[in-house]
Amino acid sequence: MASKKSSSFCSFCGKPKEEATMLISGIEANICDACVEQASKIVEVELGNTVKSKKSGSDLQINLLKPVEIKKHLDEYVIGQDQAKKVLAVAIYNHYKRVLNPTEREDTEIEKSNVLMVGETGTGKTLLVRTLAKILKVPFCIADATVLTEAGYVGEDVESVISRLYQASDYDVDATQRGIVYIDEIDKIARKGDNPSISRDVSGEGVQQGLLKLLEGTVANIAPEGGRKHPDQKFVKIDTRNILFICGGAFNGIEKIIAKRINSSAMGFQSAKKDRVQDQDLIEQIAPSDLKSFGLIPEIIGRMPMITYLQPLDRDALKNILVKPKNALLKQYIRLMELEGIKLVFDKKAIELIVSKAVEFKLGARGLRTICEKLMLDVMYDAPSKNEKEITITSDMVVNKLSDLDIKAA
Repeated sequence: MASKKSSSFCSFCGKPKEEATMLISGIEANICDACVEQASKIVEVELGNTVKSKKSGSDLQINLLKPVEIKKHLDEYVIGQDQAKKVLAVAIYNHYKRVLNPTEREDTEIEKSNVLMVGETGTGKTLLVRTLAKILKVPFCIADATVLTEAGYVGEDVESVISRLYQASDYDVDATQRGIVYIDEIDKIARKGDNPSISRDVSGEGVQQGLLKLLEGTVANIAPEGGRKHPDQKFVKIDTRNILFICGGAFNGIEKIIAKRINSSAMGFQSAKKDRVQDQDLIEQIAPSDLKSFGLIPEIIGRMPMITYLQPLDRDALKNILVKPKNALLKQYIRLMELEGIKLVFDKKAIELIVSKAVEFKLGARGLRTICEKLMLDVMYDAPSKNEKEITITSDMVVNKLSDLDIKAA
């Protein structure tokens, strides 16, 4: 028979019956509502499900469009790069068809279509992937390969990539397991040379080996709520088999490797312009063997079967980026001024000068934003306090504002 004390107090925390919202009585013990809630959380942690998914896997809504429709949407935000758009559209479509329709046939197993994009800085790699995730309405995160280190060394280990995606999905396990991860600057973790290193390479080949497990599919243990790991805590288990990985990098100098492979040479042209044109032709012929020679390990190349390239942006493409897409820089400034009741106009000569400066810096679309921010700073600062109804950006303004601008090409 239960004692008087046990019938008046929670047997777990000792809280008196009067202070508890509810006290549940057992045969020889009691438990308050607060301890019941805490016990429930402990059970979830022990089972590897710290956070219940807001939706079951079958209920998760993915806005999967056909490849042609995906490319059409990409065209609204990204200028040019048709080949890369087609590759991404097909890879995305096939991946999520596989995820949404898991095969039960024993004789067929569809593998993931992870993607590798090769292209100079500012050609639109990150924008393409970010736009894809927006179209599909799936969780998305960006990771920088240069900050990753091999497990056991100071820095971020490869599983921190999944932790970021978990945070982006609002700590929803099922949503995380269907998200997209973009790993930028993967070329920076290439090993030095085509031969395996005999010394420890904590931010190169070792990181590639760690990423390999995530790319092919594994169960990653990450800290609850995206925090840092420590030895005594319980982990959230994330299965990476259905997470799509898209990797990108500039791979500076890979043209020479391609040229050597096809018995060609970048030498013999008299102008830098012709050299650049030849480099463009060479990048179109990139092959897995070139990536191996650059320093990616064969195993990781094999886990990214879809390889595509992005061409350097020419003058016309840069001009179109300024004025045509939905997210065009000049459209953004014009809209911001509209919200102040001001009509903003860019003179045609001013636009040409902005493009010329971007071509000079060789930073692609990223250079355009730097130039425009410098140009528009004073205008955006003064306009809200003035009573002007219209502001025109002239070529003289561009010359004056950008005369001291110095950007080093990447």
